[in-house]
Amino acid sequence: MKTKSEDVKSKEVSRRSFLTKGATGVVAGGAAATGMFAAPAVHAQPAPMVLKMQTSWPSSDIWMTFAQQYVDRVEAMSGGRLKIDLLPAGAVVAAFQVLDGVNDGVIDIAHSVPVYWYGKNKAASLFGTGPVFGGSATTMLSWFYAGGGEEFYRELTQDVMGLDVVGLLGFPMPAQPFGWFKEQVNTVADIEGFKYRTVGLAADLLQSMGMSVAQLPGGEIVPAMERGVIDAFEFNNPSSDMRFGAQDVAKNYYLSSYHQASESFEFLFNKSLMEDLEPDLQAILRHSVEAASTSNTALAMDNYSSDLQKLQDEGVEVHRTSKEILAAQLEAWDKLIPTLEEDPFMKRVLDSQRAWVERVTFYELMNSPDYQLAYEHYFPGKLKL
Repeated sequence: MKTKSEDVKSKEVSRRSFLTKGATGVVAGGAAATGMFAAPAVHAQPAPMVLKMQTSWPSSDIWMTFAQQYVDRVEAMSGGRLKIDLLPAGAVVAAFQVLDGVNDGVIDIAHSVPVYWYGKNKAASLFGTGPVFGGSATTMLSWFYAGGGEEFYRELTQDVMGLDVVGLLGFPMPAQPFGWFKEQVNTVADIEGFKYRTVGLAADLLQSMGMSVAQLPGGEIVPAMERGVIDAFEFNNPSSDMRFGAQDVAKNYYLSSYHQASESFEFLFNKSLMEDLEPDLQAILRHSVEAASTSNTALAMDNYSSDLQKLQDEGVEVHRTSKEILAAQLEAWDKLIPTLEEDPFMKRVLDSQRAWVERVTFYELMNSPDYQLAYEHYFPGKLKL
């Protein structure tokens, strides 16, 4: 029986054989046929290379549709030379184990979020659920690609952790709701003692505010709520929350929070595999992240807003998180940040993010008109903030 290491090496050899010999084999075969029969050369297309991509989401989650948009773009742009076998959480590895799966070559690509491997290195959370200093998800995704974030991410995964992965981010997610509660919560005292589900540094943040936090994958949240393991939770957005039945176990839904004000999807690629690909196929895998980010945003705006309305129609009370709780979250970040900065790498990342947000968000806020004023002008009485 092959060891895991031998099996991974065998896969890599097979892929390299496809990449380096597939095209020349077709040419050689065509030349032989031409010499033998003096007929026009027929250039057969090599069989597509099939990559295995697993997500961290259950098959019912709308985020599988987001991942499918990436798959469709890769296959279309490669002219069918690349095919991606899209798999839900647990198909090969557990939801929180996709980083290991890609590193080990058990899967070729993962669609996840960096915070899901926060347990391996807390710095992962700075690429998804950090303090962000008032920046939005769009601000922070811009930092990743134009402000030095991608190089920090490479340093963390490859140099600090020694992993055989390449990571890219895509789709700036709307700020995540504070979540689902059985009763209304309006003050900091109201949330003290709650057994609450969140992930990453948000867990540290909310524990400091008096909550008892469990970090669970999305598919485990409602069963945990039903068993009493938790009594309040957040996941990410109205569509995902509705699909796994959040409205069946709680009726008070609080939007607006600083615990995860910025996050993007993470696309993880096995580095050895990526480097074996022809440059154009590498570019397709990379730039399809950018293309899917745009299509994901459009899909999210459509579905998240319509599903929020459906939840209200089903009797869910939608609230804005109180200013008291929001202010307490910022104060909790103020206390947590110096602790994070004791780690030299995290200090450099936070310094970079802080400088980026100070400059970029100043422009964004100064330049943006008051959208609330305009909305209330055209749809009077609809907002109840």
